[in-house]
Amino acid sequence: MYPKAYIDYLVHFHGDRDYFECHEILEEQWKRDGRKREWLILIQIAVAFYHYRRGNSSGALRLIKRARTLLEEARGMIRRLGLDEKELAVLLEKAAERIARGEPYESIELPIRDRSLYEQCQAACAERQLVWGQASDLTDIDLVDKHRRRDRSDVIAAREQKKRAKAEGT
Repeated sequence: MYPKAYIDYLVHFHGDRDYFECHEILEEQWKRDGRKREWLILIQIAVAFYHYRRGNSSGALRLIKRARTLLEEARGMIRRLGLDEKELAVLLEKAAERIARGEPYESIELPIRDRSLYEQCQAACAERQLVWGQASDLTDIDLVDKHRRRDRSDVIAAREQKKRAKAEGT
């Protein structure tokens, strides 16, 4: 019923709180699925919480506001993903207020209204030996600063190859 990428997103969002991985997973789904807004909303939420956890309040607030605006336009789409769009709007508003007040990061749970989706995600979490709803480990630098610590050698090599090809006129 739901794409595997979406289940994986929810497992990472609520299990290990790997928001960077949430972004990576759904970005691929978003591209495959015609760049639909519902995926973009969820991507923006994950990136917002990634920034919030790292202390980048302005980036987090900007993305939460964008996600909130898109949510207004895509409520039905979010509902079809098994989420409660009204609760999600309230959740994002409260998060934006906490960020604006300079309050420290807190993990959240997305409002899953589809019981079978919730159970499927719980089972996937348990299978991966993750605890659903566990607070983010703020001491895990590999999680908190994942974008800086990941291996990007393949991306850098591809960029260099593209530069060389362009310089050679091919």
